[in-house]
Amino acid sequence: MGNDEIPAEQRWLLLIHQLPSKPAYFRVKIWRRLQGIGAVAVKSTVYALPANAETQEDFEWLLKEIVEGGGEAMVCEARLIDGLSDAQARALFDAARDEDYEAIVKEARALSARFEAASTPEEKAEARTQTARLRKRVADVAVIDFFGATGRLSAESLIAELERRLAEETDMAKEQPDAPQSTTDLKGRVWVTRKGVHVDRIACSWLIRRFIDPDAIIRFVPGKGYVPRPGELRFDMFEGEITHEGDRCSFEVLLARAGLADDRALQAVAEIVHDIDLKDAKFAREEATGIASLIAGVCAANPQDEQRVAQGVPVFDNLYQYFRTKRG
Repeated sequence: MGNDEIPAEQRWLLLIHQLPSKPAYFRVKIWRRLQGIGAVAVKSTVYALPANAETQEDFEWLLKEIVEGGGEAMVCEARLIDGLSDAQARALFDAARDEDYEAIVKEARALSARFEAASTPEEKAEARTQTARLRKRVADVAVIDFFGATGRLSAESLIAELERRLAEETDMAKEQPDAPQSTTDLKGRVWVTRKGVHVDRIACSWLIRRFIDPDAIIRFVPGKGYVPRPGELRFDMFEGEITHEGDRCSFEVLLARAGLADDRALQAVAEIVHDIDLKDAKFAREEATGIASLIAGVCAANPQDEQRVAQGVPVFDNLYQYFRTKRG
């Protein structure tokens, strides 16, 4: 099986359980344990995990707790046939982890603001402690991020930026600019990104084929567990060569790396992609809401990644031309 293939039949573990009505704390305890192992509810009393030895052990220990607490439970291995597809089940896991990452992102942004205002050694020491705590939280969520949720990129990049600023011990540290590469250096490469593309990856794919290499090969691979092949360039992937840096989305980073940052129309597009992808209203682009709806429609109507990219091309072509005309 190739690295970019997903098994035809994803196997799932299902925990089917019934808890006693009292004591209430026991129900809360079991709920927290389910959250802690990354299980998601597919029915009110049915929780799922992707099947492997570790997740089976997690469910078996939880089953033991439930039975010892006076409840009933069983664990079974299953494949989904109707009513809920494998893709929909994976989306449930990604949504749950994205919520976890988003909570960390909000705390990281708040901590970044406090760090900028910090003036005493004690305040900086506290910021360092809180950053370490956030780093551990990301690591804990990553363990149960079974399918590589998108939100990890933002969380990781913001915490890395905090760590860099803390290491420099200066309130006004600025990012070092990317050393631009010639677009010629980026031609003839195989580009790799995560399956299930959305605005950042669609925009990057458009930029690659429109401004860097019209004949570029772009492959779509699983977000987690992919081992890159020699010569591949990964974009918008955790540990990728071109991905989120600090508070910049992958499109902004790629724009700088390709030496295209002086194109003001592309910069305007980058600001819109940033506002949609990171949802922080950094640039407050009025066009972001409309473009976000267009891209959401493209993704809803096109399940295949290459189709999404193809349908996204005219969106970004027209947007780019609009800003070129507006600038003129």
